[in-house]
Amino acid sequence: MTTAPPSPETDQAPSDEHLLAKYRPVFARIAEGALERETSGRLALEEAGWLREAGFPAVRVPREFGGDGASLRQLYLLIVELAAAESNLPHALRVHLRFVEDRWRERHTERGREWLRRVGDGLVFGTAVSEREGTFGKPATTLRAVDGRLVLNGKKYYSTGALYGDYLTVAAIDDAGARVTAVVRADAPGVERLDDWAGFGQRASASGTTLFTDVEVEGPRALFPPPGGTAGHLAHFQLTHLATVAGIVRRATDDIAEFVRRRHRTYPAAKAAVAAADPLIQQVVGRNDAVAYTLRAIVLDAAASLDVASELGYAFRLTPEGRRTPEAEAELAAAELKAELDAFRAQSVVLNLGLQATTEIFEVGGASALDRKYQFDRHWRNVRTLASHNPLIYREQQLGDYVLNGTAPSFLSPEGASILTTTDAPAVTPN
Repeated sequence: MTTAPPSPETDQAPSDEHLLAKYRPVFARIAEGALERETSGRLALEEAGWLREAGFPAVRVPREFGGDGASLRQLYLLIVELAAAESNLPHALRVHLRFVEDRWRERHTERGREWLRRVGDGLVFGTAVSEREGTFGKPATTLRAVDGRLVLNGKKYYSTGALYGDYLTVAAIDDAGARVTAVVRADAPGVERLDDWAGFGQRASASGTTLFTDVEVEGPRALFPPPGGTAGHLAHFQLTHLATVAGIVRRATDDIAEFVRRRHRTYPAAKAAVAAADPLIQQVVGRNDAVAYTLRAIVLDAAASLDVASELGYAFRLTPEGRRTPEAEAELAAAELKAELDAFRAQSVVLNLGLQATTEIFEVGGASALDRKYQFDRHWRNVRTLASHNPLIYREQQLGDYVLNGTAPSFLSPEGASILTTTDAPAVTPN
């Protein structure tokens, strides 16, 4: 593996150039096997290990805890590039990245520092939150106190990244009927992870079923309030998908351009003897190249808004309650709202253009481009799969209501958690 360039001084943020130089060789290595993995259905477990060895899961972790100390804009810059190499991997890491961000928000606490160090040491998280039955926000999975132990029981689906993770974040209902997120080892007794994701896209994201049978939780330190109600929570989740779509469109454009360069046959009505010289085909490729560029720029602009909200939120939390001013609170609220609205706006444009671009690539190749050996259809299938998360129709309606009537979108708020009410709970002994 290529050796990364010397790191900048520890008291400075890493540059884009440093981060790209560090991770691009790994991304390129991963990209080499993307077509084989899609054809065979093999999960990118080995490739995920390369990312772990390079330190990518800790890219957002502050340097003092073993990470790169990257900004959110830089994180999404890297996700776009990783997605161009293998779109399943940023998808599989989506909840891991959100868990790290939540710990970043509490890095002034003992618990926050502990988990950040563990991520800096290479720990990776998968998820087991969603269920196919029951009411949204009220999981059937239970967390119960049994003989002095806390145990989980339940069945989850859409467990994205579960097969890639060392730990799983699990949504459950506790003895008091409150929602809580429990973190458990992925290989703990009673955990069964199944690779039965049946979707037609993002097939290697490991988004299948996870079963929990009397799975012991390590203790209160491994319990967290449910997600939501924090600066950029939904924006963070959504931007991971959007950055992945931007990377897919980049890869689709590069793939079809290489296909055209090698193509010797063309249509009877073509404007040139070879496809690469045909101005109509040039137009299609050029337009898709512009779309790939634009999607990346949109995602990074929205991520910059999220950076502002995250930094303001952390500074606000560090300010003693008696010194928090109404002006500072209003500034933070405005920044959080802007971050969420910018993610909604980006979602509308990125998904629509992404679907259009990954459909239009077939205009340049005729039936030859349909050959399964190229797997060009995976680009559209993957974008369509990602676009099905958080349906766009609701986002656009909420944006319209805000523009017309000033109605701020309603975001998920955490419900009460009886087990954990502070960010400095007793420590769990790391494994």
